Amino acid sequence: MKPALCLAALAFLCAAAEEIPRPEHPQPQFQREQWQNLNGRWEFEFDDQNQGLDQDWASGARKFSRAITVPFCFESPASGIGDPSFHPWVWYRRSFSIPAAWKDSRVLLHFGAVDYRALVWVNGRLAGGHEGGHTPFHFDITPLVKPGTNTLTVRAEDPPTDRSIPRGKQYWEPASRGIFYQRTTGIWQTVWLEAVSRVGYLKSARITPSNDGTVRFEGRLEGPETSLELHAILRSGDQVVASGMSRAAARRVTLVAGLTSPRLWSPATPNLYDVTFELRRGAEVIDRVQSYFGFRSVAAESGRVLLNDRPLYLKMVLDQGYWPESNLTPPSDAAIQYDIRLTKEMGFNGARKHQKLEDPRFLYWADKMGLLVSSEMANAYVFDEDYVDRFTREWIEAVERDYNHPSIIMWVPINESWGVPNLRDARQQNHLKALYTLTRSLDATRPVIDNDGWEHSDMTDLFAVHNYARTGELLYEIYQALGKPGAPFPFRGRAALAPGYAYNGSPVVLSEFGGIAYILPGQEVPKDAWGYAGVEKTPEAALERLRGLYQAIARIPAFAGLCYTQLTDVEQEINGLLTYDRKPKFDVKLIREINELVR
Repeated sequence: MKPALCLAALAFLCAAAEEIPRPEHPQPQFQREQWQNLNGRWEFEFDDQNQGLDQDWASGARKFSRAITVPFCFESPASGIGDPSFHPWVWYRRSFSIPAAWKDSRVLLHFGAVDYRALVWVNGRLAGGHEGGHTPFHFDITPLVKPGTNTLTVRAEDPPTDRSIPRGKQYWEPASRGIFYQRTTGIWQTVWLEAVSRVGYLKSARITPSNDGTVRFEGRLEGPETSLELHAILRSGDQVVASGMSRAAARRVTLVAGLTSPRLWSPATPNLYDVTFELRRGAEVIDRVQSYFGFRSVAAESGRVLLNDRPLYLKMVLDQGYWPESNLTPPSDAAIQYDIRLTKEMGFNGARKHQKLEDPRFLYWADKMGLLVSSEMANAYVFDEDYVDRFTREWIEAVERDYNHPSIIMWVPINESWGVPNLRDARQQNHLKALYTLTRSLDATRPVIDNDGWEHSDMTDLFAVHNYARTGELLYEIYQALGKPGAPFPFRGRAALAPGYAYNGSPVVLSEFGGIAYILPGQEVPKDAWGYAGVEKTPEAALERLRGLYQAIARIPAFAGLCYTQLTDVEQEINGLLTYDRKPKFDVKLIREINELVR
C-alpha cells in the first residue's frame, strides 16, 4: 500500500518530473563547463531469459518494447514502470548527439551509479564495463562516436538473490520485509557526457586542507602531453584569497597553497572555499575544473569526538535515504534540502547514512548547509572470496569518490557484522581489521569505525554500540557503569567485542537507539508495519518515551554521541520521526527540545 503523499513531498515529486533532465551538475566537486545531461526517457527492455548478449541486442537489431525515465530504477514508480519483481538483466538504449563545439575534444561518458554490473556500448561497439552498484565510472568514447546521431546501449545485471554482493537494505526475497526494502536495479544516478582536451586533462583531484590555512592538492592527469602545469586558484565569494602552481611529472602533480586565518567549516558555520583548477601548457589553459572544499579537522581523543580541536557531542539521526516514489534515488534537490533542513531543525547535527553511499548531490548540500555525515558502505550478507574481492574494490572507489567532502567526518565499512557473520573465524576477523587499516591508509584525516554496533576488534577509532532498550530506566541500567575504572564493557544481547579482543578505550557512541514507532492519524501503513519496541498510540506517549531515553543518555557522561533511529519511515518500518512521504509526526520544536537534553 502506497503512503498518502503530503503536499510537500508531492511537490518534490512533481518537481522531480519537471527536472528531467536535471540541470544540476551530478558531481558538484568536479565540474567542467562543457557537459551534457543524458537523463530522461530511454528505451528499455527486461531480459529475463538472459538472451540479449547472444542475440546481440547491443547492435540495435532488437527494438525495445518499454520506456524508462533515467535515473530512476524500474522498481520505482518515478521510472514510469514501477515493477518490484525480480528482473536480473535489463537493457537501456537512447540516442545522443555531440555538440559541434566539441569537435576538437575528447568525449567522456560518465555514470553516477549502476547497480550492480554494467556493460556499455556506443554505436554497437563496446565502450567498457564496471562492477559495483554504488560507485561512479566513466569511459573515453572518442573513438566510438560520430557526427550526427549516436546510439548508447547499456546492459545492467543485478542478481537479486546473491547475498555476496554489497547490496545494503535491498532485499533478496521478492517482497520487502522487516528491515529490508525494495531493490534498485540498473541505472540509479545521473548519466552524462563531458568534453575534455585531446592534449590532456585533469582526471581527479584530492584536496586535503589543514586548519592552519594550508591546503594540499594532489592531481592525476590523463592525456599524451607531459609538460603541463596545474594551477589552483582559491576564492571566497568573488575574492581570490590564495593560489598555487606545480609542474606535472608522470601524470601526477602535487601543489600546496595557503591563506591566513581561514574560516573553518562546522555545522553552525558551513564555510566553503571555491577552487578553480587550470591545467596549462605555457600560457594556454587546456582544462578547467571547478571544485570547493572546507577547512575542518576531525579526531577521536580522550573519550570525545573533536571537531576543529573542540569537543563535539554527536547528535545524529539514522537516515536510510529511501523515497516512496524513487527508492534510493533522490527525487530532486529540493527533496534533499528538505530532509537536511528538517534534520537540523529537530536539533540533530548529523546523519548516519545507513547502508547506502549517498548521491553526491546529497553530500554537496550537506557541505553547503552544515550537516555532519557518517559515510557507511552498503554491506553484503555472506563471507567468501568473491565477497572480499567485490567489497574491497567498491569500498576503495567509495572513499576515493567522497574524500573531499568536509561534511563526512567518519568512515564505516561494516555494520553489525554484516558480511562477517562469524567473527570467531580468523579469516573474517582479519578481513574486518584489514578494512580498518585499508581505510586509514586511504584517508588519515577521519576516524574509522571497524564494525558499527557490536563485535568490535581492537582496531576502531570510535566504539559504536546499538541498543533498543524500550525505556530510559533500562538503558541507564545497562550503561551506568560505562567508563568507570575497573568496570567491564557493558552489553546486552550481542557482544560488544569480537572474540579475543578487549575494549581499546576509544570514544563510545550510542549509534542506534530508540526506534519508537508511531502512526500519524490518517497515515496509510502496510499491514506488516512494525517498530523496534511496539507502536505507541499517541504522540504524547511516543515523546514521553523518547524524552526518557534522552534523559538516561544525559546521565551517562561516557557517551560521546548518539544516533536516533530514524529520520523517516521506510516502507513497512514505521519508527521514523517523519512519515515515508516526509510529513513530521511530532512538533519539530519538541524534538529539538529533547535533543537539547544532551550536550
